[in-house]
Amino acid sequence: MTTFPYPGFPTDLQACLMAVSTLSSGTSYVRETVFSDRFSHTMEMRRLGADITISSDEAIINGVKSLDGAAVMASDIRAGAGIILTCLAAKGRSEINRIYHVDRGYSKIEEKLTELGADIIRVSA
Repeated sequence: MTTFPYPGFPTDLQACLMAVSTLSSGTSYVRETVFSDRFSHTMEMRRLGADITISSDEAIINGVKSLDGAAVMASDIRAGAGIILTCLAAKGRSEINRIYHVDRGYSKIEEKLTELGADIIRVSA
């Protein structure tokens, strides 16, 4: 997948697609052509057990059998959305810090995901 400005694949969905790719069989390639700093979420996904390598403007994701819960951090709105999806796919408990970034773009996301069956609890700091 390669991101492009409209009408191409939206860079805003790149982190979410990468979340899906972490558990897909085989190897996925994501090329970011819109923003050079759009791979900030990959380090957090690696904390959960994802196999992601970054080289210049490309991410190479080797799908793994499972992910494990961990403490991670949202660095921006879009990265946070991808991290939430990755945490939901992980076994065990995850904690997402700096969730206020996600709140700027996704109002009450935990309530909406809970309605879909997610097990999410928002804890005040």
